[in-house]
Amino acid sequence: MSLVRCVGAIVHDDAGRLLLVQRAHEPARGRWTLPGGRVEAGESDPDALARELREETGLRVLPGALVGTVVRGPYEIFDYACAVDGGRLVAGDDAADARWVNAATFGELAGQGALTEGLAEILRDWDALPRA
Repeated sequence: MSLVRCVGAIVHDDAGRLLLVQRAHEPARGRWTLPGGRVEAGESDPDALARELREETGLRVLPGALVGTVVRGPYEIFDYACAVDGGRLVAGDDAADARWVNAATFGELAGQGALTEGLAEILRDWDALPRA
């Protein structure tokens, strides 16, 4: 089975909050996760990140370093640190909602089982949890 290449964005604002989106479609519909999506044919990871973030959140981002990679079913997801370069946060495309989440809210979402599977543990391992 060949894996579908995807990208995800780890974006913190100036206050240290983490950008999360609520998935509007399966897999994991209704759960909160990092914004991102599939890399289209001929598209680089940075180009896919910029496109996906614009479509899902309305934000323009500058992709940075690769933070880590995870495999979820048929998807191989390359997660990159990104910085906001403009735009206005609004849920769009595949996102039912989009918001900046502080550590307390992230903990509440994790406790409610509202995050995608393994997200809290992965972000903890990568030292990428909300800092506020």
